[in-house]
Amino acid sequence: MKLVAQVGAGCGAGVGAEERAGGVAGSAAESGDAVGGARAAGELGLSRSEFARAVQLGIVRAGRPAPGGAARYARAELDRVRAVEGFPDALRARVETVAGSGAAGRLMGIGPNRFIRLARCGRIAPVGYRINRYRAVVWLYLAAELREFAARDPELLSGGAPEEDRQLIAGGADLRPRTWRDRHVGLLLGRTADPWERAAVLASVLPETEVRQAVPDPAERIVLAALAPPPPYGHPQIPAAAAVAQRLLRAEPPDEIHWYRAGLDFALAGARGQLKSTGERGPT
Repeated sequence: MKLVAQVGAGCGAGVGAEERAGGVAGSAAESGDAVGGARAAGELGLSRSEFARAVQLGIVRAGRPAPGGAARYARAELDRVRAVEGFPDALRARVETVAGSGAAGRLMGIGPNRFIRLARCGRIAPVGYRINRYRAVVWLYLAAELREFAARDPELLSGGAPEEDRQLIAGGADLRPRTWRDRHVGLLLGRTADPWERAAVLASVLPETEVRQAVPDPAERIVLAALAPPPPYGHPQIPAAAAVAQRLLRAEPPDEIHWYRAGLDFALAGARGQLKSTGERGPT
């Protein structure tokens, strides 16, 4: 029950080390000792997309946003990242991505068809996506994870597929959207201990009908909508491509929907309990 455990971790009164570190970063940002994303990326020697990936993965933690809502990064946080052994090469290696099955397969020393099979069977989870000019989804993978997989499971890189994989492929399975959503939601939940924000993350991946059933109070739905995370970096702006990408953001299989719904119910119980005890966050 990984998802429920992740949700439950943020519903108590305790705050973990990362949240405390985030608070320190936030305090520094408020004091003015912070920079915007473009400046932070430059100081870490990263491109815009590399920096966005570092933030997504929790490698670089944002402080409190500027009054206009833009993310800010405390200099203490940038110093912490620079102090890690192997900087900057090790940092770039952690955020390096490859796009598509051809490039991913070449990195692992296998053909694109075998790589697609591994990814469709859920053996390898994408870290992002982009929509090409043909409105097809191009999945992005962390290069470090592909190398680790090749070293850890060499038996899957040659020979016949395991029986469970053959059954999945015979049934037309493609778990790439689902494994991406699982990673995406897990990373978002890891950024906050606020129960209303955690509930908003889980509501954002559920169909609207499920959210209405779980949250019959319109005032609560307004709160969750206001706290909903923005689309991930790289989400297209062109309407036709955005429509394709939007489908990736919502759970589809019934068992996946049930899984996130259970997590949302659990998170809402904690959020409503907080509202009753403190009144700090919730409908007005």
